[in-house]
Amino acid sequence: MKHSDSEWLLQPPQPTSLSNTQMEQLVTRANAYVLRSKARNTIRAYQSDWQAFSGWCEARGLCPLPAEPTTLALYLSYMADQGRRASTIGRHMISIGLAHKAKGHPSPLTNETVKSVWRGIRNTIGVAPNAKLPVLVEDLRRMLNQAPDDLLGLRDRALLLIGFTGAFRRSELVSLDVEDVEFTRAGLVITLRKSKTDQEGTGRKVGIPYGSYLETCPVRTLQAWLEEAHLTSGPLFRRVTKHRRVGSARLSDKTVARIVKKYVAQIGLNPHQYSGHSLRAGLATSAAMAGVSERDIMAQTGHKSVLMVRRYIRDGNLFRSNAAARIGL
Repeated sequence: MKHSDSEWLLQPPQPTSLSNTQMEQLVTRANAYVLRSKARNTIRAYQSDWQAFSGWCEARGLCPLPAEPTTLALYLSYMADQGRRASTIGRHMISIGLAHKAKGHPSPLTNETVKSVWRGIRNTIGVAPNAKLPVLVEDLRRMLNQAPDDLLGLRDRALLLIGFTGAFRRSELVSLDVEDVEFTRAGLVITLRKSKTDQEGTGRKVGIPYGSYLETCPVRTLQAWLEEAHLTSGPLFRRVTKHRRVGSARLSDKTVARIVKKYVAQIGLNPHQYSGHSLRAGLATSAAMAGVSERDIMAQTGHKSVLMVRRYIRDGNLFRSNAAARIGL
């Protein structure tokens, strides 16, 4: 039996006094809202997780829905033995639980056996995140120096500087339009209309000040990109062809990661240790190293929780306030 990607979505209740057509319309509308309740990448991850679990069960003659607690416990153990990270296993658990709730079944996650296996996995493989390294200020300066002196290089410098100083997620960075940018005397005001943590589209404004040096100033670099590319509306960051012509389509979030990896490799760093998120993490870590307050860092990054920001602050203070550095060795 094959399972669709949308297995965990709502299904028509039975029995019902409505006609099949009326009920299908209601369910279709409800599922449209379900899909909009999460970021598209999150929805895709849930679907992929559910497919993986269903396929694993079917290959072993087990029922995925409703799944016996023992089935889920065995699946968690299998993933741990395959070298999956705790965060990945945890996300699979959430996906499986959502699929059960959507179909009106109790979630197997509440079972004590499942909980015990999950605790054992966490204790065995650990839960420390395998985070990518941040791009720090000095790294960024060196990366900017590697950009070619042409339209492509100008776009890359603007993208790196805006991504860093705005502490944008890569999806946020590529979602920006020219209309979202306002040049003021103090610097840039960028309106972020929607983000991973703002699915309702409330939006927020991000201020980016002028830099102290022309070559690392995000405001003047972005202005130069807009002028050289003749952009007055539409996507802010676009593809530049090998003939140095500007396209109309916006860059993908994967392209941001490739650009970061390209330039960190050119300055002698390991590209496998960096990603598109390294710009956002770099601003937060660099600000912490410079003694910027937790509150001000959160205002720039848009973090809702202090937990992640405090990790950046802790990492940034590893050597700034280091006891071992003060004992005379």
